[in-house]
Amino acid sequence: MSENGCENRERVLTMDTMNPNIKRVEYAVRGPIVQRALQIERELKMNKHVLVRTNNMSAVYHINHQGGTRSARCLQGVNKPFTEVIKANIGDCHAMGQKPITFFRQVLALCSYPDLLDDCKFPEDAKSRARRILQACGGGSLGAYSTSQGIEMIRQDVARYIERRDGGIACDPYNIYLSTGASDAIVTMLKLLVSGEGMSRTGVMISIPQYPLYSAALAELGAVQISYYLDEDKCWSLDINELQRALQEAKKHCSPRALCIINPGNPTGQVQSRQCIEDVIRFAATENLFLMSDEVYQDNVYADGCKFNSFKKVLFEMGPEYSEKVELASFHSTSKCYMGECGFRGGYMEVVNLDPEVKVQLTKLVSVRLCPPVPGQALLDVVVNPPQPDEPSYDTFIQERTETLATLAEKANMTQEILNQVPGIKCNPVQGAMYTFPRIHLPPKAILEAKEKGQSPDMFYCMTLLEETGICLIPGSGFGQREGTYHFRTSRNSGLLKDSLHDCNRELWNQHTWELWDLHTWELCDHRSQGDPPGPLDSGLPGSPDSGTPKLGSLGPPLC
Repeated sequence: MSENGCENRERVLTMDTMNPNIKRVEYAVRGPIVQRALQIERELKMNKHVLVRTNNMSAVYHINHQGGTRSARCLQGVNKPFTEVIKANIGDCHAMGQKPITFFRQVLALCSYPDLLDDCKFPEDAKSRARRILQACGGGSLGAYSTSQGIEMIRQDVARYIERRDGGIACDPYNIYLSTGASDAIVTMLKLLVSGEGMSRTGVMISIPQYPLYSAALAELGAVQISYYLDEDKCWSLDINELQRALQEAKKHCSPRALCIINPGNPTGQVQSRQCIEDVIRFAATENLFLMSDEVYQDNVYADGCKFNSFKKVLFEMGPEYSEKVELASFHSTSKCYMGECGFRGGYMEVVNLDPEVKVQLTKLVSVRLCPPVPGQALLDVVVNPPQPDEPSYDTFIQERTETLATLAEKANMTQEILNQVPGIKCNPVQGAMYTFPRIHLPPKAILEAKEKGQSPDMFYCMTLLEETGICLIPGSGFGQREGTYHFRTSRNSGLLKDSLHDCNRELWNQHTWELWDLHTWELCDHRSQGDPPGPLDSGLPGSPDSGTPKLGSLGPPLC
């Protein structure tokens, strides 16, 4: 008996009794490095008066912040050579300074507070969009539930948008499902696909590297992940022979049913060619696979000669042999492209050639969660139905949209160029999306030290970079990579990231490399014979043999 007279009882929910699939879920984008970054941020946000205890004496030091200056400060007895954490781990555009599109926010403001419809400060086209959306909402309010599939008027607008995008190919609004971002729709479709046990258990083909949503969802659902590798040496291209290899290997232990494609790619930034998409569709038709096409970065295409083609457009242009047979679900979101409205959680899924009875089950499944966020649906409506040339907001909208996409393209090229200037790092040309996925070449001693700490080498590298510079990156091991290779993913939407990489990243990264691992070990590794970028021996930087200066590891902690 306990002190209060009640019997002691074991907890019902423990690590032993919880759903074992949940323990298999990993989501690197918000994993240990991000948690540590948040902890550092909390430390940096402490009062400017920091209590420092030395020699059993207490003193209060006032620390002055100077705009943009990265100076050392002492927090809880720990010296930090930076004053802020630079979040390059996630594509949260607005959090990193991207400005919202004015027209979108005007319409959302009007929908949220309809009394503003009488305010002359708002343009008439924004007011007309807001009135139209509110008329489609229950009780004329964004606060009301919608139908589970999404507001019908907005689904009709999404269908017309898809028709314009795909050159007139018909789109049925009843094949459109509005969703809580694209992620929700992707997980919903995977739930429908997963079934069976043992050899009949559903296998889902996903690219490596991949966005961790896919591996996490498959782990939660107890499905079998079938990994196919993108070709890093060919700008992360997709090879049908690799798809075939992965499929045949998987058939030995599961039942492959679906093939997932991310185009443009996350985290790799490649844009699939028209020919590649055709080859994938033929492969899916031959092998009787359900196609899932993640197209949330469709407006983010930067490289000359690259063009976004939707899988649906190519499917229908290949003729009825494929357009009437291949089952397809494609996904889009308001979180990326030029919108960057991650927090509103707007998105949609279009299904093609779905069995009518399965479609009934899909509608039932989404109804369990009642409906997607209605403000997110409203935002999606203005994304697919933006100002037209004869409307007062058109010029401002086009200017903001163009400038945002141009800035993203500029940062893509800048990030690629800067990373390729850092010895030991190699970055493929960036074709699209919002990330780069450079390869890092680590000396054997670095890899050994990481393994001794129980970490993957790229996790060890990224964690050290965070602690020393405040830059938060995600290790490639969280996305998947070929054995013996190491990468990290970085977003390209931060001016702070640009400044930090340009001003001090090369010096800090080389300093850390030489501080941990001697140059003789690097020379023995001889990456140069593999065609990799020059290591510190070739750099001419402080610490290399031809520089005439000592290794930076003897110079103390870096400041810049």
